[in-house]
Amino acid sequence: MSAVSVPDNAGQQPAHAWLLASRPATLPAAAVPVIVGGGVALYERGHILPLVFAATLVAALLIQIGTNFANDYSDFHRGADHDGRLGPVRVTQSGLISHESVRRGIVVAFGLAALLGCYLAWIGGWPIILIGALSIGCGLAYTGGPWPFGYHGLGDVFVFLFFGVVAVTGTAYLQTGTWSTVALLASLPVGFLVTNILVINNLRDLPTDLTAGKITLAVRLGDRATRYQYALFALLAYGVPGVMTFTGISRQRWLLLPWISAPLAFVLVRQVLRGLTGRDLNPMLKRSGLLLLSFGLLFTAGLIFARTSFA
Repeated sequence: MSAVSVPDNAGQQPAHAWLLASRPATLPAAAVPVIVGGGVALYERGHILPLVFAATLVAALLIQIGTNFANDYSDFHRGADHDGRLGPVRVTQSGLISHESVRRGIVVAFGLAALLGCYLAWIGGWPIILIGALSIGCGLAYTGGPWPFGYHGLGDVFVFLFFGVVAVTGTAYLQTGTWSTVALLASLPVGFLVTNILVINNLRDLPTDLTAGKITLAVRLGDRATRYQYALFALLAYGVPGVMTFTGISRQRWLLLPWISAPLAFVLVRQVLRGLTGRDLNPMLKRSGLLLLSFGLLFTAGLIFARTSFA
């Protein structure tokens, strides 16, 4: 790993450096599951608890930001971030922010999330304590610690479970006090589309990750199969609302509202399958996040309208 010169005043960089470190394009991955979970609560109960919802949303964003800081810090020290990387600038590797300051940022982000978690645990009890502890722990262990699972092909599993299943069902549980089939099903398309953001990231970095010894699922599957993974996950995401509508779980056609965003998904899948590589995949990260956001907002609207139609 080549040494990177870190400016003496790196810890005093302007706010845009910290904004860069927070990776704004990834933040829909934290916000959308909470929004959809709130939609499930509205569908099932007809109301939400606004303060609990706001605390959940902010805590989720802080965990995402803390995880991004931790990844930036750990990837640099493990050699995965270097001068030849293909993705956006990383603040530790580039010297925009000193590694000591990034480490303090990790503590602040996760610390604030934990404080909000205390309030949410008071509302939701021990399941929320468990979810919060595991979310922070996995955020640190994704690329850090003695056995970073992001380096062993398990990143996709982590993202699907925590940004899909756990985040949506946990948000709904905080609002309703119950675990439901509707919440579980609603979490699946969110999980698939959130994971596809990581799929694009790992597809772009496949050659450099292989050189650095970062064995992501993309490295294990190879280039072609990873592109098919993206297409399959998009197809599965759009299939879930159909299953919910036509199998009797809901029988509410409003839940098909996310299909409005299908043309965007089709365009993205076609671009991925056509073989974009390297830096040409960077715009796909933002577009995959926008797809997740549009799907999530439409799905939430469908849940709300479905509730209104049978209320």
